[in-house]
This record gives sequence, C-alpha cells and structure tokens, in this order.
Amino acid sequence: MKYRFCGNSGLQLPLVSLGLWHNFGDVDDFSLATDMILRAFEQGITHFDLANNYGPSPGSAETNFGKILHSHLKAHRDEMVVSSKAGYPMWSGPYGDGGSRKYLMASIDQSLKRTGLDYFDIFYTHRYDAQTPLEETIQALIDIVKQGKALYIGLSRYPADKARQAYEMMDAQHVRCLIFQDKYNLLYRAPEAELMPLNATMGKGFIVFSPLAQGVLTNRYLNGIPENSRVAKSHGFLKKTDITPEVLAKVQKLNELAQKRGQTLAEMSLAWLLNKKEVTSVIVGASSVKQLQDNIDTIQNIDFAAEELQRIDLLLRGPDSNR
Repeated sequence: MKYRFCGNSGLQLPLVSLGLWHNFGDVDDFSLATDMILRAFEQGITHFDLANNYGPSPGSAETNFGKILHSHLKAHRDEMVVSSKAGYPMWSGPYGDGGSRKYLMASIDQSLKRTGLDYFDIFYTHRYDAQTPLEETIQALIDIVKQGKALYIGLSRYPADKARQAYEMMDAQHVRCLIFQDKYNLLYRAPEAELMPLNATMGKGFIVFSPLAQGVLTNRYLNGIPENSRVAKSHGFLKKTDITPEVLAKVQKLNELAQKRGQTLAEMSLAWLLNKKEVTSVIVGASSVKQLQDNIDTIQNIDFAAEELQRIDLLLRGPDSNR
C-alpha cells in the first residue's frame, strides 16, 4: 500500500480506504464482512470509513465493525484511522437528523458505544443542513474535538461557499478541518469546478466516495443487471433508472480503453482518480475478498499518458457527464 499526506497535515491515509456503506450491515454475511476487513488491514488499508446510518439496519455497520475490531484487531487500534459521520436521518423525531448540536452530540456518543471505541480519528458532518445555522454545527464539531471524542473533523457534501466558511470558523478556534469527502468518479465530475480547487488552496485532504459509481464503472453491468448486484437488491441505493442507455454506451467505451491499458474498467476508474494529486484516497466498497483485492491491486498502475487522459475526457463530454 502507498500513502499520501492528508492536505497540510501530518496524517497519512492509504490510497485505498475501505467503506462500510454496503455489505457490512445486519442483513449481510458477518463472516464475509470479517474476511474483507481482515484482508483490507493485511494489505495495508489502515482507514475504515463508517457513518451512524450505515447498514442496513442503521447503526449495524458500526456494531459489526466494532465486533470485528475487538475480536481480531484490538491490538492494532493505533495503527488505524476510523471515521464516522452524522447528518442523515438516524432515529425518529426532530432530533435524529440534520446538523443541530443536539443531534451531533447524541450521535457521536451512540456511534462510539456501538463501535466500542474511545474516540474516532475523523468525525464528519455528513451533509450541509440549511435548516441549522452553520455556526451551531461547526461549534459542535469543534467541541467534539476538544472533548476528545474525535481527533480530526471532516466535511462531506457541503457547497463550496459553506465549506469555506466552515474552514474559517474552525481555523479561528485552532481546530483545523482535516478533510472533505465527496462523490467523484468518471461519470460525476462536479467537484472539479469549485470544491477540489478550494480544498487544495486551503490545504485540506480530499477523499472520494462512490469512485465506481456504485458499481456502474465495473464490468458488472456491461451485459445486463446480475441477480446479486446492488441494483437487484431491494435495500440497495443504486436504481435501474441510474443505468441509462447513454451511460451504458459510455461505460462500454471506457471498458475498451481500460482493456488497452491492460486493466479492468474498475481498475482504470480508480487509477484515473488516484492519478490526480488533489485526491488523497478513494473509498472502495466490496462484496467479496476478491473484489477488494482487485481494487487494491489498482495502485500498481495509476499513471496515464496525456493522450489517454484526452481520450477519456473526449469520451465523457456530453449531457450525462455529471450524473
């Protein structure tokens, strides 16, 4: 595994991080989840990304990760970066969603209890909540660090102008925001316009989720929708309407380019992200140990010729380039 410093900080993250959004909940195979987490750590993945609502059911991914950590990796806690988040609906009533101090403080306490951890290395505000004053959300995060419940703060899915304000608020109280997490992949390049330049200028790390567009940027959908795919799962987030003929046409052409590079479509898609100096790490999901290993092997070839990058950009231009 190779590592990059996270913005202007002393913390290094692996190029490939493991996300527990899918396949680690109580509806999934616990033995397989254990095998994937252990393989990830053996291969140098030191960063594990969670959120309070990951599962399903909500909270179960944190619970399962905690069980696996304490059963197999407890002695290695200080060799890991464990992150979690709060911001999306977690429990019923007016206090289980958003960016209020009430919700964030309650949520991190619940997440620490589920995982059995004393602190999170990174704790994110999972989304911008326009109904809550930004000052309230950011002050709660600052206090979370000062209380020792998290070492670093991250933002996820914030507009660029609100992210800048949040960074300035934290800097004023000497609690620097470490990292920004957002969706970014070959089919969705919106962060390039404002967020990535902002984070680079302000010395923040940038970590990518959905680097394979929930599996669309793999060979799984080149010939239809397989039964065990995310689209086929009733509790999945990827829908059939996401895989339009226009998207499939682009994916098939990207696959041809990947084959010329001697890579799978997934490997090339991850390599394209890691080729960018602004990207600190990519968060991959996995449904098998083999799939995880294939993603890890991507780091062996993340270089592109200028002509290859030009061909990819030309191919992706069009009405669906920001899907």
